[in-house]
Amino acid sequence: MLSRALEVAGRLANDAAEVITATAGRDHHSGAAHKSSPFDWVTDTDRTLERHTRRVLAAEFPEIPVVGEEYGADHGALAARYRWVVDPVDGTANYVAGFPWCAYSLALVDAAGPVVGVIADPSRAQIYAAARGRGVRANGVPVRAVPRSPTGGLVCTELGPARGARFTQEAVAAHAGVRALGSSALAITQVALGHAVAAVLEDYREWDVAGAVCLAVEAGALVVDGAGRPDPLPEGAMIVAAPGAVDAVLGWWRAAA
Repeated sequence: MLSRALEVAGRLANDAAEVITATAGRDHHSGAAHKSSPFDWVTDTDRTLERHTRRVLAAEFPEIPVVGEEYGADHGALAARYRWVVDPVDGTANYVAGFPWCAYSLALVDAAGPVVGVIADPSRAQIYAAARGRGVRANGVPVRAVPRSPTGGLVCTELGPARGARFTQEAVAAHAGVRALGSSALAITQVALGHAVAAVLEDYREWDVAGAVCLAVEAGALVVDGAGRPDPLPEGAMIVAAPGAVDAVLGWWRAAA
């Protein structure tokens, strides 16, 4: 099943990349609305891509329920052996503004965590794909996270303003750079690709992170909760780090409490 799931997920990611590329920055005055706040956007593209994803998955895997950002969870999804988890546009505010930092995220998840993960990064014309035990590929090219010290590296964060400010102070004091760009999926993906030494997140949902976590784990990165315990999909806080960086980043996180 893994091969077929990876193939179908990759096809859906390619479809999404084409739609996002064609429409980014053009949805501000047509089909865009707010959800919980003026900065929490939903667009026609979010809804269209999730409906398309659900139609294809229902045809290809009728026995596997879907959980999505825009249309919620199918009946019994959280208790099922497998579930698909989709975020049609992660970083919707960026998408609406035409800022090139948003992604399509799709994952197949079981009780042990993500089994398959695919991220479409339209602005870089990249599809990142991973399956449990099969590694990660970026447009078909294998990638691997390498052991690194965080000193001199970049850490991607998606944190609240108070803790984010304190965490940044700790990281900068240790000679690391911090970037907060508005897509949890792409933040974690940068660790899998070796561009960032770590990603630190809080207040996220499963659909924000599941696909990218699959990439990170298969690339050899470590995924822990805010207490440093290994967990593929922790609740609360998540730290994804290259080997050699997790202890230092955890220390900054704790100091920022």
